[in-house]
Amino acid sequence: MLKLNVDGVSHDVDADPDMPLLWALRDHLDKTGTKYGCGIAQCGACTVHLDGQPVRSCQTRIGDVGEAKVTTIQGVSGRVADAVQTAWRSLDVVQCGYCQSGQIMSAIGLLSTTPKPSDAEIDGAMDGNICRCGTYQRVRAAIHEAARSLA
Repeated sequence: MLKLNVDGVSHDVDADPDMPLLWALRDHLDKTGTKYGCGIAQCGACTVHLDGQPVRSCQTRIGDVGEAKVTTIQGVSGRVADAVQTAWRSLDVVQCGYCQSGQIMSAIGLLSTTPKPSDAEIDGAMDGNICRCGTYQRVRAAIHEAARSLA
């Protein structure tokens, strides 16, 4: 039995320590906002925060999480999260939406450490978040808008 702190709640998870965090979230804790995309940490759909830092949950083993706090798209909150989600809605970033939870989690991670990112910093932080619909320009614009609203 492993203990996971997810979205501020402690959970006992009866699973192999080698299980990817993604599957523990989705299959054991019903946190289905975190998406499966590629399974090899290349697409970003599974991005969650581990102690505030974006990580790919498909390649993070639950046995390695320890006492770290896991935050999913379903539990993200605070000033930066509100600014990002408001900008996403305001600029109509979402098209099909599948990648967006991972995109938003990466954007929140960026703005939490870099309050006024340049285009290059945005591109670097968002690298590896693949959008099949090609909303990259709207994602960048929304991050800039969220940063302006936080200033």
